[in-house]
Amino acid sequence: MATRNPHKTREIQQILGPEFTFRDLRAHSEISEIGENGTSFEENAKLKALSVSRKLPGLVIADDSGLEVDALGGAPGIYSARYAGTNATNKERIDKLLEELARVDATKGQRGARFRCVLVLARNGEVLGTFEGIVEGQIADRSRGSRGFGYDPIFVPNGFQQTFGELGPAEKNQLSHRARALEKLCAFLNSRASH
Repeated sequence: MATRNPHKTREIQQILGPEFTFRDLRAHSEISEIGENGTSFEENAKLKALSVSRKLPGLVIADDSGLEVDALGGAPGIYSARYAGTNATNKERIDKLLEELARVDATKGQRGARFRCVLVLARNGEVLGTFEGIVEGQIADRSRGSRGFGYDPIFVPNGFQQTFGELGPAEKNQLSHRARALEKLCAFLNSRASH
């Protein structure tokens, strides 16, 4: 997995379950940080997957994901992790997003948002597949819950009253954007394994 984010690694392992085993880049200090300078989630995921797959054997999965808020024209989008600055905390990113929403005078009807995840599977510098997962929802008026990471405490998925930060990991992992992309990836891997 082309990430050094332990939260992401843990979430993916929980979603995939014990039948899949993978490692992330924390054990590979020789691989430098890969710049996310693409113009879309897919481009950023491809950059990471191809770069790492040229340096490590086997299958490499890279993801790029983030939050898109309708009233903010799709922001923070691909800049979700850097929205309040490079070294900002999750709280600082959430505070900035809520301030921006208040500034554009977003009413309840304009708080629509989605989490989007794009996974790219590569091997030996070649893309084998691209898989996208989306979960629609609303931005809460304030941060609620301490579970998950990133923008989870302000995202309420459609059909729920709780934020991702309030839902338990098992429930969140059944409906998250990452779970939906991973489901497509697993179907692809299982179809290839049966041939």
